[in-house]
Parts: sequence; structure tokens; C-alpha cells
Amino acid sequence: MSTPPIARFALWFWRFLTGSPVKLVHAFSLLVVLAIVAMPPVADAGFSPFIWVGTWSASPQPPPLDVPPAEFNNQTLRLIVHISAGGPQIRIRLSNAYGTGPLQIGDVHVAISTTGAGIQAGSDSAVTFAGKNSVTIAPGGLIVSDPVNLLVPDSTNLAVSIYLPVDTIGLTQHFLAQQISYISSTGDFTSSSSFPVANATLSWFFLSNVEVLGFLGSRAVVTLGDSITDGVNSTFDANTRWPDVLAQRLSSVGFFQKIAVLNQGIAGNELVNDYLGTGQNASARFDRDVISQAGAKYLIVLEGTADIALGLFVPAQGAGSAGIIAGYNELIQRAHEHGITVIGGTLIPFGGSIYSSAGTEAERQAVNQFIRSGGAFDGVIDFDQAMRDPNNPTQILPAYDSGDHLHPNDAGYQAMGDAIDLSLFNGF
Repeated sequence: MSTPPIARFALWFWRFLTGSPVKLVHAFSLLVVLAIVAMPPVADAGFSPFIWVGTWSASPQPPPLDVPPAEFNNQTLRLIVHISAGGPQIRIRLSNAYGTGPLQIGDVHVAISTTGAGIQAGSDSAVTFAGKNSVTIAPGGLIVSDPVNLLVPDSTNLAVSIYLPVDTIGLTQHFLAQQISYISSTGDFTSSSSFPVANATLSWFFLSNVEVLGFLGSRAVVTLGDSITDGVNSTFDANTRWPDVLAQRLSSVGFFQKIAVLNQGIAGNELVNDYLGTGQNASARFDRDVISQAGAKYLIVLEGTADIALGLFVPAQGAGSAGIIAGYNELIQRAHEHGITVIGGTLIPFGGSIYSSAGTEAERQAVNQFIRSGGAFDGVIDFDQAMRDPNNPTQILPAYDSGDHLHPNDAGYQAMGDAIDLSLFNGF
């Protein structure tokens, strides 16, 4: 017989207390919540004190045009992902968004990751789909797993192991993960604590979401962007992308009503057009990557740099400030229709990069002016101000520059995450 969710929350809470300084306010809050949950349910309303909230995501995309797709056969993927908010149960979403044929999944397990391909003893848990260990996902399809009883703290690395029993081409992936994952030798090693690594990979395949069970009031912040949100040029395995920094900050302000962070950045992503090989533009993927995310209540938009930059070399591919502003207005309207608060992030400088010109700088300034004073967004994060060099405001501060004058380094991503006013998220 499965353990009731409230009992699992109580156990999770006890582990929280024994693993960190005791906070009386948390103990008092737990008693209040237990008392509320113990009350008879309202039969007609079907009331539940729990909801599912996205705690990790990676936007699906096809392989880049100049990179041969990965191929697997009778092998296991052990994908390492870093969740934001923890909880007593999780579930996952697997995607065959770009598959041209059925995706056969032979077995899936999830565990708490340690180092490399290792997993924490006693944490391995089987993942089922409608009670079955195997599942086939139709081309373009998505499947959500059954709940998994696994107590996971905030800011935890998970190992999601996926067995692919037949010839499988990795047509659905997230190409630049900034995270090392692992591919096994022949066989099903989903539950193995000793994972036989045949190859490492810097992409996530087929896994699009991890969700956590949270109390009512828990919610998610979706970060929609390009390579700067994706964390390009950040340190591998360090989880120093600016959405990671935001998630770490938010983990300290709530216990029962969690605020998770979902990273939906894609390197090269445009707001208006499709940059070949990187997936759909932000407007086209909006319903999938924002609206359908479990518990999504806030959206941070940091899109437009790729539209401006690519237009320097391929004018038909880019979009000027007018097109970007029109794109913002469309996304804001669609998000508001679903009760999602939309926060605009100003575009950081890229002077000195290969995309730098007087024209691209003028477009960036026009976009930022709209974000700051156009009144369309519900809130503003001035990433530009946080990142620019005061002595040369068209460029990133040298201490924050990864070297290409376009992408931040770890210190720059930290500065971006620190620049976010937590009061934007309803009282924090």
C-alpha cells in the first residue's frame, strides 16, 4: 500500500529539520497544514491540498543541421538534471516531439545523483506509465509518468535512466545541456548503481520535464530565452545559469508554497523566426514550453538578441525592433489569457562580438526602451544595467564576459540572477 502524500510530506519535513537549523515558523506551519488536510474533504469540489509543479525542464529541439543525430540500440541513457524545488513525489515527461516514428521506451528509473553516473544508495525508483514499465510514444507525442515516491530536497541532482531497447535515433533532444550525461554499453542498466559508461554526452535526450508534488500555492517561474538563458559558456555540471541562480535564491523564501524555476532557453532561439537547426521560435513553442508547464504562474522573457544579431548577416532571418516588440505583445496577451504574469528582461550588451554594429546596437536600445517604459510587461528585470560596462555601456563588463563578448561567464550569470527583484513573485 502506498504512503499517503501527507505522510510523505511529514517525513520530508523531518528530514529538512534534521538536515538544517530548526525553524519554528516551519514547524508551526506544518501543524497548521496537517490540521487543514485532516479536515473532511469537500466532496463536490474534489478538493486536494496538493498540486503538481514543474521543477526542471529542457525545451525539446531537433539535432543541429550540421551535427549527425545520435543513435542508440539496446542502451541506457543516464541523464543528469538539476531540479529547483523539491518534494515527496515526482513525475517526469518524455517527449518524441521531433521523432519521425514511434519511440520505444523499455524501462525508466530515477534516483538521486551523486558523482558522475553514480546514484545514491537506496534512492533508485522505477518509473511507470499507466502502471507499466515500458511505453511507446507516437511521433510528435508526449507522455507523463505515474507519480514516483521519492523524497527530493531543493536544488538536487537527479539521475533519470532511460532504456532504449531497439534502434533509436536521438531526434528529440536538448542539444546544449551544459551538463554531462552518460550512455551505457549494451543492456538495461536503469536500476544499476554501477553504470557501465560507454560514452558521455552534453545533450539531454527525450526528457523534457520533471515535476514535483507541492502544496497549494506552489508555482513555477518559466524563463523563456535563447543561449543566454540556456547558459552557454557556463561551467559544465556547475548549474550556474542565471535561472539556476534565481532558483537558489527562491528556495530560501518558501517551504510549503514553493516557487520552482523552469529553464526554457534554446541556444540560437529567435522570438519571431526559426533559426535553422535550433528548434521552433519562441512564439511557435509558446504553448508547449510555457502555457502547458505545470504550475506556471510567472514568465520571464529574455528573447530578441538572436533576432537582432542574425539579422546582421541574414536580413531575411532576423527581425528589427518593431518585429520584436510585436512579438512581445503577442506573448504577453497569450500568457495573460492563462493568468500568467509576464516579466520582461532587457537585452544585455553584445558590443565587440561578431554581431556588433551601429545598427544592431540601435535595435537593442529600441527594444530595451520598450521593455523599460512601454508599459506592456507586468514587471521588468534590467539585465542590461546589471551586465554593462559603465565605461563602455555597449559592452559586457569584462569581469562578466566569457570571452566572446556575447555570453556571460559564471560571474556574469550570477550577476544576472542577483539582479532579479524577488518581490516580482507576489510578496517575496
